[in-house]
Amino acid sequence: MRSHRIALTFAAIMAAFAGASAHAATEIQFWHSMEGALGDRVNGLVDEFNKKNPDYQVKAVYKGNYGESMNAGIAAFRAGNAPDILQVFEVGTATMMYAKGAIKPVQQMSEEVGNPIDPKEFIGAVAGYYSSADGKLVSMPFNSSTVVFYYNKDAFKKAGLDADNPPKTWEELAAAGQKLKAAGQECGYTTSWPSWVQLETFSAWHNVPYATKDNGFGGLDARIAINTPLHVRHLDNLAKLGKEGIFMYGGRGDEPNSLFISGKCAMITGSSGLRANIAKNAKFEFGTSTLPYYADVQGAPQNTIIGGASLWVFANKKPETYKGVTAFFKFLASPEIAARWHQQTGYVPVTKAAYELTKKEGFYDKNPGTEVGVKQLNVETTAQSRGLRLGFLPQIREIEDAEIERIVSGKVAAKDGAENIVKRGNELLEKFEKSVK
Repeated sequence: MRSHRIALTFAAIMAAFAGASAHAATEIQFWHSMEGALGDRVNGLVDEFNKKNPDYQVKAVYKGNYGESMNAGIAAFRAGNAPDILQVFEVGTATMMYAKGAIKPVQQMSEEVGNPIDPKEFIGAVAGYYSSADGKLVSMPFNSSTVVFYYNKDAFKKAGLDADNPPKTWEELAAAGQKLKAAGQECGYTTSWPSWVQLETFSAWHNVPYATKDNGFGGLDARIAINTPLHVRHLDNLAKLGKEGIFMYGGRGDEPNSLFISGKCAMITGSSGLRANIAKNAKFEFGTSTLPYYADVQGAPQNTIIGGASLWVFANKKPETYKGVTAFFKFLASPEIAARWHQQTGYVPVTKAAYELTKKEGFYDKNPGTEVGVKQLNVETTAQSRGLRLGFLPQIREIEDAEIERIVSGKVAAKDGAENIVKRGNELLEKFEKSVK
């Protein structure tokens, strides 16, 4: 009897131990900047992963906007309690890469745990932006957007323009603007995110350098180089269009979006992620097309560059944590999940398989224009078009926006404004170079 009780007790202990082991899931801390509906979708993805992968438990935590979350992540690392995953906006890429000892490169991590993440699976311009100079992924592409051209089809018809044939060049945009103005349109064209659209993306689209050293991919001693005749010509063109009443400056960031959505401006260059807002709030039929370019520039158009954010992994974590992080990243990059994220949010599909699946499902046929951004990105990039790898880029954008404002308002000549951007921007780059050496 006594031996029977001992056996039962032993069995109970083993069962309890087995139960405890089964529930000892590896916890993964994921700090992000997605709020509102996007935050709900992130939480939904995390819940779905956790249910399918009981050995891991991802904990998603909203840590404020991009700037706030990046600062919080770096501060946490310095204090010895960094999260496992941190979402960082694209302009923070160089800062994260050069944070000494803080980062575990994504491709290296996945290869070490025996579950490789292949950069070739991703859209060309997306993989290029988040890869090292030797083509290895340093962070995980997640929510990527790019610049596209939107236009008001109703306004085009009223002005006698072909609503199915929007302007493809800057010369055609100016001509369309004149006709729109003659037809009573208050504003022909505006742009959101002036520095991202009119300088950074403009350079890649025309396959010309934004900065030396392959736009910063080739070294910390890269310097801004947008004082070329082409850049000056473009900035001067914007100023002239402003004087003619065709172009209307609407502010920084996404402030100008309301000028288009309200119907005040008939054309806008802005984020591909703007589409959902236009579709929901605009009272007119709209179209989506590729960015304007200068027809006499050899190599144009090339490709646009990305906005949005990627996922970074902190160093000095346990192997089991890295296994879980890799499994989570592979889940996010799976065709079904990446395609669903693209279709529901307006961000571009980051993988080729997600793009092909979306096409196969007929999404682009049912939602005309949603494929434009993907096509602009899904090409083989060049040294001039893969993106920017520069420190203090958020601060440099502030300088650029301020100078663009002065140029289009006629307070400074385009050449002088471009030279000022180069001078002040390079002072920041020199400071960044010294800070990480």
